[in-house]
Amino acid sequence: MIFGRSERGKPPVEPVTLKILVAGGFGVGKTTLVGAVSEIRPLRTEELLTEAGRPVDDTSGVEGKRTTTVAMDFGRITLREDLVLYLFGTPGQERFWFMWDELSEGALGAVVLADTRRLEDCFAAVDYFERRSIPFLVGVNCFEGASRYPAEDIRQALDLDDGVPLLLCDARDRESVKETLIGVVQHAMAYQADRRQTVTT
Repeated sequence: MIFGRSERGKPPVEPVTLKILVAGGFGVGKTTLVGAVSEIRPLRTEELLTEAGRPVDDTSGVEGKRTTTVAMDFGRITLREDLVLYLFGTPGQERFWFMWDELSEGALGAVVLADTRRLEDCFAAVDYFERRSIPFLVGVNCFEGASRYPAEDIRQALDLDDGVPLLLCDARDRESVKETLIGVVQHAMAYQADRRQTVTT
């Protein structure tokens, strides 16, 4: 690009920027997902877990976890020349849920990460987005050593509506995360189009 113009002489594309939330339970991989795909150094607000927090932070199933997000994770990824996603990872513990309303302001959609070892931990996130009519998909983070279940069994366990996509993903793998993010953008766009059509008919 020379003097702000592309090699073909076309003016630079002004990208559409979209806000996507990454939610789910404590230790499900939200910080890992944002870090795996962000093209900038992710902003992280992690603090060490302490003895004082042990009574309220359930680490069963994630005993090796030493830090926790206390505000948010933030990253950015350019999916296409004309499409940039800003990723906001929400805190997982209940005592930080008051921040979700502010983080969700203006969000196009959300990824709810799920861990089959602690599936109940993502119920609150599913309920939150359903109540606020924010389109979301469920990404089942495939942890090593975790039991694998058919997608339909997980869908039933989470009591998901038929229209909510459910994908298997690896929060450590950039390409897997990109596919998940593309999935939530496509789902959110279709969801918004359906709502507009409903309003006009």
